[in-house]
Amino acid sequence: MSPVHRIMFASPHVAIAALVVLACCSCTLRPLQGVLVPSNELVEGASQVPILIGTTRARSGSDAGEMFSRDPSNEMAFGQVTVSIPPDASRAVGEIQWPLSPPGDPRKDFVTASAEYLDRAQFGNAITSLAKARHRSKAMVFVHGFNNRFDDAVYRYAQFVHDGRLPVVPILFSWPSQGAANLGSYEHDRKVALESGVPLVQLLDAVNSNPGVREITLVCHSMGCLITLDALHMKASRGGTTSKLKNVAFVAPDVDFDQFISQVGEMGPRRPRMGLFLSQDDAALKLSKSISGGSNRVGDINPDQEPYKSAIAQQKLLVFDLTHLGGDDAHSRAFDEISSVMGMLERRLAQGQQLGEDTSRTASAR
Repeated sequence: MSPVHRIMFASPHVAIAALVVLACCSCTLRPLQGVLVPSNELVEGASQVPILIGTTRARSGSDAGEMFSRDPSNEMAFGQVTVSIPPDASRAVGEIQWPLSPPGDPRKDFVTASAEYLDRAQFGNAITSLAKARHRSKAMVFVHGFNNRFDDAVYRYAQFVHDGRLPVVPILFSWPSQGAANLGSYEHDRKVALESGVPLVQLLDAVNSNPGVREITLVCHSMGCLITLDALHMKASRGGTTSKLKNVAFVAPDVDFDQFISQVGEMGPRRPRMGLFLSQDDAALKLSKSISGGSNRVGDINPDQEPYKSAIAQQKLLVFDLTHLGGDDAHSRAFDEISSVMGMLERRLAQGQQLGEDTSRTASAR
């Protein structure tokens, strides 16, 4: 019996602890202090990635480098962080080089070039200005997963946008995940996630109404996919649409498969195109399945097996099976192997398929 299966048959508390450890494995070298302390040092060859933010986290009062804390806020807050990423020769694609202590060395570390709070009007103006300055008409909204600090989510999204060479206005929706490795973090984050659909709808509406944006892509990861599914289902059930939202990418979704298929079907034909990015060897989701009473998670199914294959084909979902890409962290494989993932997308688009088409009735894209 493998270590993963031994953990799955252990007590729920042991499984939760193991899940937290797995989710944190890519963050073990980050400093305890928040890294969002701006650096004034400019380095030739470094890339500047601006991230616009809508968050239901409260402002941090104890750590200047944290910016927003783990505590929830009753109102949406806004901000903008520009992340400096080291020259390509000093880093590996897919990796975040955390500074040992802020602000860090921009020659070899991810550092914060600027960080500021915005009000709602300033947030809208920032979208317009960034779209115009960078000649972008497409926005991408990213919803992070469980056990993420605010600076985790900002730096991960900056890495994703930079390494994917994504021509978008990047907007982060950050919900108040605990970002702490303790036994109660999974239950806490899941409860908060279930309460975060409404503010995500509000953020999408704000982006949708911006005249500088012509198209929106929504990307969610892990437990963030639960929030995204809830927001889209809620909007559809009320007869509304987000007219500019064209594509939704569910990456390693920590969502019950039956719930996912049911709610997607209830959204009707006016829903945006949807794609699933999954890995059959995702150990974190196997543990989540155990914690959730054995319900199959969307992110680690075999899309070529029934009943998954037929359900996926009926809903015309495009699936990218990333299992063959390998690597140590299957749960974050799409971000770590972004060059390969972008190549898969480009090949699919070159074949004349758009996200959501099912011309061949084949579930997986290899």
